Amino acid sequence: MRVNTEIAVRGVRFENHHSTPGIGQASLGVGEDRPRLSWWIDAPVDWQQKAYEVEISDALDRSVVTVHGPVESNESLYVPWPGASLEPRQAVVARVRVRGNDGDPSPWSDPYLLERGLTAADWEAVPVAADRPEDPESDRRPSILRREFEVGPGVVRARVHVTAHGLFELELNGSRMGEDALAPGWTVYGQRLRVFTYDITQGLRTGTNAVGAWLGDGWYRGRLGFNGGNRNLYGSDLSLLAQLEVDYADGSRQILATDAQWRSAPSPILFSGIYDGETFDARQIPAGWSEPGFDDSDWEGVSTGERDPATLVAPDGPPIRHMLTVTPISVDRKEENRAILDFGQNVVGRLAFRAPGVPGETIVFRHAEVLQDGELCVRPLRLAKATDRYTFATDQVESWEPRFTYHGFRYAEVTAPPAVLNALEVEARVYHSAMERTGWFECSDAGLNRLHENVLWSMRGNFVDVPTDCPQRDERLGWTGDIQVFAPTAMTLFDATGMLSSWLKDLSAEQLDDGTVPWYVPVVPGRETWTPIRPGAAWGDAAVLTPWDVWFASADRAVLERQWPSAKAWVDLLERRAGDDRLWTGDFQLGDWLDPSAPPEDPAEAMTDRDLVASAYFAWSARHLAKTAQVLGRTEDADHYARLADEVAAAIRSRYLDKDGRLAQESQTGYAMLICMELVNGDLLTIAGDRLRELVEAAGHRIATGFVGTPLVSEALTRTGSLDTAYRQLLERGCPSWLYPITQGATTIWERWDSQQEDGTINPGQMTSFNHYALGAVARWMYSTIAGLEPIEPGWRRTRFQPRPGGDLTWARASHQSPYGPVAIEWSLDNGQLSVTTTVPTGATAELLMPDGSRVDLNPGTTTTVSSLAFTQ
Repeated sequence: MRVNTEIAVRGVRFENHHSTPGIGQASLGVGEDRPRLSWWIDAPVDWQQKAYEVEISDALDRSVVTVHGPVESNESLYVPWPGASLEPRQAVVARVRVRGNDGDPSPWSDPYLLERGLTAADWEAVPVAADRPEDPESDRRPSILRREFEVGPGVVRARVHVTAHGLFELELNGSRMGEDALAPGWTVYGQRLRVFTYDITQGLRTGTNAVGAWLGDGWYRGRLGFNGGNRNLYGSDLSLLAQLEVDYADGSRQILATDAQWRSAPSPILFSGIYDGETFDARQIPAGWSEPGFDDSDWEGVSTGERDPATLVAPDGPPIRHMLTVTPISVDRKEENRAILDFGQNVVGRLAFRAPGVPGETIVFRHAEVLQDGELCVRPLRLAKATDRYTFATDQVESWEPRFTYHGFRYAEVTAPPAVLNALEVEARVYHSAMERTGWFECSDAGLNRLHENVLWSMRGNFVDVPTDCPQRDERLGWTGDIQVFAPTAMTLFDATGMLSSWLKDLSAEQLDDGTVPWYVPVVPGRETWTPIRPGAAWGDAAVLTPWDVWFASADRAVLERQWPSAKAWVDLLERRAGDDRLWTGDFQLGDWLDPSAPPEDPAEAMTDRDLVASAYFAWSARHLAKTAQVLGRTEDADHYARLADEVAAAIRSRYLDKDGRLAQESQTGYAMLICMELVNGDLLTIAGDRLRELVEAAGHRIATGFVGTPLVSEALTRTGSLDTAYRQLLERGCPSWLYPITQGATTIWERWDSQQEDGTINPGQMTSFNHYALGAVARWMYSTIAGLEPIEPGWRRTRFQPRPGGDLTWARASHQSPYGPVAIEWSLDNGQLSVTTTVPTGATAELLMPDGSRVDLNPGTTTTVSSLAFTQ
């Protein structure tokens, strides 16, 4: 049999766990017993997959091998698990190879380890916490826990399955286990508490071993929410739940589970909070506390708690990790013991420092996104203190980084003894969910390149386990409306399939029995605006639209299947509330939130009728629910919700359009919704496009949209023949506009168009974040229209290349790491000639639409096409 070495199978993964060849942490402890497989292929341009084979071998005995296939199929995404269902703890190594037209197989892919985690029946561990009295309403000091145990010879595999009520980090024999931060993250803890699994085989010693745990309040019992927040939202205990398992060559298994035999002591972390920062006293580190032989006789015992093992689940997406490092670009020494560091980039994460100490002295770091009059401007933080403190134990060089907090900042004020400040080495470590980047864009306009970078940075900063609104103030909540408008952009820039799939499970868990979707997920008590929960347009519609966006980008049909009850419940709720007239009116709505005309004290007071926004979203969600039903084979549902969408659209036209086809209350957002949400067609579509163009021109091409209209306005102008107007609006630099913040030095997307006003002062509104991705949703248009790159079939199975130059741009390029492999376009203008180079991955196809109206069907490979620059709009 000839092996075709021109073919290579890449990126094998199980479900949405991004694996690495060999022993990969991301594929340990998975929850699925029959995980689906995906891969992409490097191949010559004329090659197509006709079949695939999967080799599965036992991870401990690689001689036990089963080859499944060849399976005749051209599918390479989410193919069914071919072997027997995995048993709990079972570890296998999988490889894939493919066959093409000639029947010759490719080489096998790299081997990838997959190991199933525990089921509810396998748990012996119980939660353990320090056994000492605490005031549950105070800023309690966390604890550290430890346990020693014996290990015999002949270890072949060792794992620890661990989670916590709160946050945890584990140490084994004095060394850190794993790289995850803020674990186990934030979920609806009562229903879903994620378990992390680590390979500790190499860290064990024959004889005595010790395991130690750091604990922190985190989201579980720390202060969360508005106006000072609430403590103990999920419980008042700070507990570890861990099960360490050692497998021996003779087939025996040793289990060390958290139980009453563990020991506890007050932590050197004196305080830790998500909003407020961390206080650490290095003098109180018990030397060697997580190593064997440590004398813990004066430590306290632990109390044991309860946890339903059925609520312990495997992660669906990636953990939070240290992803990038940024160093200061300047140091402004204010006083001999105080300086302000500028990192040149608004980041989300923590500071790590090294410096020779002054025993008993403390170094203090305060964080802020902006300066006012040369000092930290902390008003946008509201009640978040964002302050870290470290007390030195010696006069030697010490290093430290907080464990259980994170901050959003560009600037940091450092206060320390002069000798410490003089020798200080510090860096900002950027943390976010460890998603793989998938989108790249660049063009001949430096301002647009900076805008794209700002969108990237805001996504990084707000994808910290849940898609948050902002990373710095006393909020940081998973607002449903924000991710609803941003999800298509998010799925272009990063592979957020696993993370958003997990968050959507929590959305379902928090959804009320009548179908109401909360304003933010997970739910925390809020002001009277947010509590009790009530339905809101654009926010609640995340139940329908976000699963669709995730599916369309990834081709993971299971997302639609799993979220179907939630999506249907939302639209059914709106149908009941709308009644016979098919319009959703009269309810509390946020409308086109943060429209630039809205006053600082009332961000919902927008130019667009809030009831129009509500009814338009009703129609749009009904339309998408019909399409979802079609994908899932629910024909009757598809017909019902398609009719419903048509009826709502007709009602909107009847109520909101005058005899000339215009909106009674005109706005850029209103017309953009009519166009992009398919509420008008024919002559009414032309009228809407003309009026939108006229409104944009009358505004001097300045933006006049909030959260709802911003993702739509550029696309609406483009669809209705006003591409030049769309470019002029995008490239406008006056306030409000996308590029105005860049003229003010912005390195992330702002919450408000004028978070910093033209005179340099900070917007007086209570909601004035400088890192907030929603208004960055325009980046999707930059890919689809400027570069001309967008999917037209789920998972990028088919791509549309349609470059539409404008705005004096002379070149642009974009690429996306699609589920089938890299897809890319690059175009340039030279003497009226447009040259376009496209790349299509194996297993996919594409169409190229040129501005002169010509069309080319493209197969896998790289193609260059040249035409004259003649536009057909």
